[in-house]
Amino acid sequence: MIPFIRVYVRIVDGFNRRLGRITMYGIFVMIAILMWSSVSKIAFNPSLWTLEIAQFAMVAYYMLGGPYSIQEGANVRMDLFYGEWSTRKKAWFDVFTVLFLIFYLGVLLYGAYDSTAYSFKYGERSPTAWRPYMWPIKITMCIGIFLMLLQAISELLKDIATLKGVRL
Repeated sequence: MIPFIRVYVRIVDGFNRRLGRITMYGIFVMIAILMWSSVSKIAFNPSLWTLEIAQFAMVAYYMLGGPYSIQEGANVRMDLFYGEWSTRKKAWFDVFTVLFLIFYLGVLLYGAYDSTAYSFKYGERSPTAWRPYMWPIKITMCIGIFLMLLQAISELLKDIATLKGVRL
């Protein structure tokens, strides 16, 4: 079973690391969109699509960067006590708390899947003047949540390995 776990952790961590490093550059895409929005309001007719496409880019940035944030430990945690604990005690605490994260992400993925299916079935569009289809961003959200779920499971396996004294 350990070889399977090692392969799983290596594949999930490697994929999410590469995707996260690429997604980091999404901030420049958002800057470009918002700069165009500002310039177009002053120099041209204001573009209808800029604010909404910036919101979509932000959603993609957060959702696809989420697994990398989990992997790097960049999530918010109360370090008042945690920072002083031993590696083993941190692993025990993380094993306990990551179960809540896995449950939450599972429920979130279930809802996101239903929302995406609805969007496809009824051709859901945004209620703004631009009226883009909603399914592309909903698919992006499903992918991001699924990858976060895989990364959370990877973190759980790494913490269990730490408690058992096994190196993955």
